[in-house]
Amino acid sequence: MPETRPIRVLSNLVASQIAAGEVVERPSSVVKELVENSIDAGATRVDVELEQGGVELVRVSDNGGGIAKGDLPLAIAPHATSKVSSIDDLDHIATLGFRGEALASIASVSRLSIRSRTPASHEAFELVSEGDVVQPIRPTSGPVGTSVSVRNLFFNTPARRKFLRTISTEQGRCHDTLLAIAMAHPLIGVRLVIDGRTVFDLPPDQTPQERILDLIGKELEPELLVVESDQHDVRGVSLFGLVGTPSIARATNKSQHVFVNGRPVRDRTVQHALLQAYRGLIEPSRYPTAVLMLEMSPEAVDVNVHPTKAEVRFRDSSLVHSVVYHAVTRALRAADLTPTYFSLGGSAGATNPAHAGILPTTPQGPIVEPRTPPSPQQVEAFVGYLQRFEPSTAQPLLSSEAATPAPSDAMPVSATDVPEGSGDSTASSADAAAALPEVRRADRILQVHNSYVVTQDEQGVVIVDQHALHERVMFEALLARVGKGNLESQQLLSPEIVEATADQLGRLEEMRPLLTRVGIEAEPAGPRSIAIRAFPSFLFSRGVEPGPFIADLLSLTDDNEEASRDTRLKAGDTGPRDERLLRDVLDMMACKAAIKAGDAMSDLELNELMRLREAVERSSNCPHGRPTTVRLTIRELDKLFGRG
Repeated sequence: MPETRPIRVLSNLVASQIAAGEVVERPSSVVKELVENSIDAGATRVDVELEQGGVELVRVSDNGGGIAKGDLPLAIAPHATSKVSSIDDLDHIATLGFRGEALASIASVSRLSIRSRTPASHEAFELVSEGDVVQPIRPTSGPVGTSVSVRNLFFNTPARRKFLRTISTEQGRCHDTLLAIAMAHPLIGVRLVIDGRTVFDLPPDQTPQERILDLIGKELEPELLVVESDQHDVRGVSLFGLVGTPSIARATNKSQHVFVNGRPVRDRTVQHALLQAYRGLIEPSRYPTAVLMLEMSPEAVDVNVHPTKAEVRFRDSSLVHSVVYHAVTRALRAADLTPTYFSLGGSAGATNPAHAGILPTTPQGPIVEPRTPPSPQQVEAFVGYLQRFEPSTAQPLLSSEAATPAPSDAMPVSATDVPEGSGDSTASSADAAAALPEVRRADRILQVHNSYVVTQDEQGVVIVDQHALHERVMFEALLARVGKGNLESQQLLSPEIVEATADQLGRLEEMRPLLTRVGIEAEPAGPRSIAIRAFPSFLFSRGVEPGPFIADLLSLTDDNEEASRDTRLKAGDTGPRDERLLRDVLDMMACKAAIKAGDAMSDLELNELMRLREAVERSSNCPHGRPTTVRLTIRELDKLFGRG
């Protein structure tokens, strides 16, 4: 039996050290809290100095309003603050700090000194604290503002200190924390000095766009799109930001920065809206680059969720989701998302292994023997087949916007949140078709190795993956068509029997309503087999075999569900599973029906495919998110040939 101990009241020091664990996790927590205090004090300049990754020293100096002599002892007292006076104030917090815990928590686990001077005072005053020992306040010299020095973090809590990472790791976290705060406040000059070396020195009075580019790299500017949505007067939310083209999507979400009223936050509602806007433009395992700055009434957001204030809760998360999704979608629609050779990692004189095959490294390569040229009747049938499923002739009742689920903690997006211009689809499609550029003559379109289509535009050479592009065309057509009703199917003269595992039989039962929507009739025919009785007519027309298709479909959807689960959970995507499965099934159908690499195409077919490229949204990427088109600009050509 464990020893029974009497209940005791903890000392103030022990209690404060325990409480500090929620606020001060590592040196970066100190940087965050102190810099936010400087911003709340009205500073226009903040200097941060670090030694040994912030473990030995974090010093934050500002030119803000300062702290009066009489308030210095209260500054390190727990639950003492000038920003909140009653419970009602928590409903409209307009400052970054408000808990009154930061300085008290820091003081309890470090050797802390505060030197401050107000504009009304002729001299500065300094308070020094070491754990629970506070020295008398003494006068000193110094400019208007406050300088807080935190030395020997966790000197009196060795159990906490030993869990810190290496100096370089802690230093990197401090850097990233300050970078995020500086990004959110472009009017404030920010300088970071590490071990006597200036890492960055940002001037004050920058525009948000200038500050973002200074921090994430001006070399990315050509791949960034401006996102704006000023609905503050109507719905209480405004948005400004920069988002990256699909070509600079990353393997992690570390390149995503979200700010709410100047506060860096992690929020699943915004992350989910962002991923939904990029759906079909990037691969499921990739994350878009984005900096999004949301402004709203303080009453519309609860920042009192966690002591670190890194999480928020929106009063109307559906509204926030809608604003972000539609603003980002508009920016993506308005942009030419065709990646350039260099944006995909190409370089003059070298081939990037990750993008090998975009351009040949040698004149030799695999030669695909052309098939027998199609007859005029075959060409006519093919063009008719393309036009039959052309999205511009079908009403997009189930468009990507309508199929976008809101996150679980959000109310469904209302009908009033439909993107602009999504009213009369027939009229808009006709207008879009009339506005299409004239198709280039066939003698200016070249099919290479029966797999790639090469043409030109005003910017350079355009290389199209014929299969990927046609897959996108077919996917969008099928998505629009299935919104009008079930796809046409053809009954088989006799059922086709396919072997299946027990898991696949169970999955078949789950998917039966969805399969009916896409024109497939299939049912268990025994303990280890499936009977296919009807199959989509257009798949028959493309020579797709029912048995292998069903086998591949059951395996693919299962694999996709498992592979994307972590990605969806990280983004808070708990939207309708049936919609995800529908897109998976339609994507597979489009892939099977689309033109294949190695298919020779006539001039008429080439022209028709390139026309559809202009008519279809998101034609820059296939439904998997991979590029359908790569542009080799004139400037890039000049570099490749040593002219630039």
